[in-house]
Amino acid sequence: MAWNEPGGNNKDPWGGGNRNNDGPPDLDELLRKMQQKLNGLFGGKPSDPDGNSRGGSFPWSLVVIALAVVYGLWGFYQVEANESAVVLRLGKYHDTKTSGLHWNPPLIDHVTEVNMTEVRTERTTGQMLTEDASIVDVVLQVQWHIDDAESFVLRGRDPLKSLQEATDSALRHIVGSQTLNGVISQNRTQVSADTEKRLQEYLDLYQTGIRIDVVNLTDAKAPREVQDAFDDVVRAREDEVRLQNEAQAYANQVIPVARGQAQRMIEEAEAYKSRVVESARGEAARFTQLLTEYERAPEVTRERMYLDTVQDVMSNTSKVMVDVEGGNNMMYLPLDKLAQSSAGSASQRPQVSPQVIDEISQRVIDQLRTEVANSRRSREVR
Repeated sequence: MAWNEPGGNNKDPWGGGNRNNDGPPDLDELLRKMQQKLNGLFGGKPSDPDGNSRGGSFPWSLVVIALAVVYGLWGFYQVEANESAVVLRLGKYHDTKTSGLHWNPPLIDHVTEVNMTEVRTERTTGQMLTEDASIVDVVLQVQWHIDDAESFVLRGRDPLKSLQEATDSALRHIVGSQTLNGVISQNRTQVSADTEKRLQEYLDLYQTGIRIDVVNLTDAKAPREVQDAFDDVVRAREDEVRLQNEAQAYANQVIPVARGQAQRMIEEAEAYKSRVVESARGEAARFTQLLTEYERAPEVTRERMYLDTVQDVMSNTSKVMVDVEGGNNMMYLPLDKLAQSSAGSASQRPQVSPQVIDEISQRVIDQLRTEVANSRRSREVR
């Protein structure tokens, strides 16, 4: 039967037998009983039935409050301006916090702070095989920073190891497509650029959250065992370049001169062509005019032409043979010798003006013309 029914001996299960049976249980009494049990468990002295401690009790409520305050303060953290915080709640990604003061429940959330602006350096070295089956020692330096905090913390198991392996793979691929001379001297900048591009593709594929800033091929040289032979090859290439530059300088010096001479010869030829053509046209015009005069007075024109021809011939020869009419002998006049003798005695003779010489020459010509005309008439009479 129930405790509050007749015959139930009025036994209150809450320990309140003397209280009003119609009221609810006493909460204060219930707390006192719980405190007694806790005191018994933790070595405290039991309380009397009125709830008074027999020897003092431990302040557990204060402990609980203190623990709550410590727990609350423990959850506060500061994220710097150059950092991001990845929050995991019960091991699962929850959020990414930016700079500022934040709170997350401790022991429930796990916060990982990463520096997003720090530029870090990765260096790799090794011997690699080139396209022309040569071995080259390469030193590569990679500067990088974290671009995606979530991917850097969660996507990859070890992003730094992934970066090392991806750098080595990308570098070997690019070096393997270049010749030894290209890696060492000619295409070093291109090797760095191609390696950076391929390395970033690998890191994006692996979702490492890493962004490449600069890739520098700091050193590339032949192995030490063949360094002397390679130095000879390098010196030979330098000599080749030097000789090519000297040849180009000589060509730059000679070719303009040759072009100038060729242009001068072309211009001289054009001038000669113009002179010959104009001279021919003048001769043709003179012949046309002479034909007109010949048609008007044939005898006079023939005589004039004869005298002009004789004058041209006599002026270009140094020896004259004179045939005397009616005789068997021929007179020889060495004009060159006479000119030399007259030149030798010219200093002793008085100077004659050019006008006097022209007058004497004209008289001689007129006399010759008269004699020629008389001889022709006598022939015609006979």
